Amino acid sequence: MLLEVSNLSKEYTRGNRPFFAVKDVGLKMNSGDFAIIIGRSGSGKSTLLNLIGGLISPTDGQISIDGCNIMSLKDRELSAFRNSYIGYIPQGHSILSNLSVLDNVRLPHYLQKRQGDVDKRVLSLLEQFGIAHLANAYPQHLSGGELRRVTIARALMNKPKLLLADEPTNDLDVQTTYEVMHLFSDIANEGTAVLLVTHDLSTIHYGKHVYQMDNGKLKSLNT
Repeated sequence: MLLEVSNLSKEYTRGNRPFFAVKDVGLKMNSGDFAIIIGRSGSGKSTLLNLIGGLISPTDGQISIDGCNIMSLKDRELSAFRNSYIGYIPQGHSILSNLSVLDNVRLPHYLQKRQGDVDKRVLSLLEQFGIAHLANAYPQHLSGGELRRVTIARALMNKPKLLLADEPTNDLDVQTTYEVMHLFSDIANEGTAVLLVTHDLSTIHYGKHVYQMDNGKLKSLNT
């Protein structure tokens, strides 16, 4: 089992009143799984994704990725683990405007010492996603779909075992959404587990497993 989440909760306080953004969630994924979590804004799906990615700490519960309890890791250890095992695609555009496409994609490689031909890996990803001709272009010259492809390529730079995507199609047109979702399907078919959260119901047929998040609780929609 690649990902095991058990009894996961995240409690916040708003106006002196506590509430659960995530409440008692359980989730399991194997390598190559493609899971989609749907839910309205404020349902807790992005919070769940950030918990699994180790970006925020839970109030209770356990998260295990590839046999490692990430909650037992110190900050520096967690950062190193995340860089090696998890690819993260945040909402909106997180591409650095002062760097070319090539430099944006290879950035994760330099966050931790590692071996390998970095430029060969970058160009392979850009070719796979059909944007190799944009290697030396800058973000301000790219379309929304092209920017999203760069973001996905960057998240895959270090060959993560788990790819997390937060509303990756919410600002894309129908055709680009179709293209991006097919990219995620291809990524899962190649063995990377993909966990995607969205409120776009048109995308759910791409997922092998579909869940709904409501008031912090997760339930499976697979029959």
